[in-house]
Amino acid sequence: MVKSKTSGMLSTELMVAMAILIMAMMPLAFTFAQEQKLMRNSYRRAVAVELVDGEMEILLAGEWHHFNPGRQTYQLHGDAVKSLPPGKTTLTITGQHLRLEWQPDKKSSGGEVVREADTK
Repeated sequence: MVKSKTSGMLSTELMVAMAILIMAMMPLAFTFAQEQKLMRNSYRRAVAVELVDGEMEILLAGEWHHFNPGRQTYQLHGDAVKSLPPGKTTLTITGQHLRLEWQPDKKSSGGEVVREADTK
């Protein structure tokens, strides 16, 4: 009888220990998932910034002359475009002022990137 009582206590202790371990691990699991999402969005934003900055340099080098004044869609170039989530790029030319912006379709995909400059 002593043996069954001891094994019953060990089983109870094991269950309590497992419950404590699970309760401690659950917040960590959610934290890892949230951190993964944050890192993915940071990466997407970094890619968008690099692409928009590069395109703005090309436009300022004189490429903007090939576009009509006003607001129009713009096509980003480069292999890194494949890493971006769905979105749209808009070029606005007002006199000597250029505005290039990329906006993701979902707001939770890294956020918009806007670059503005005046031509010479």
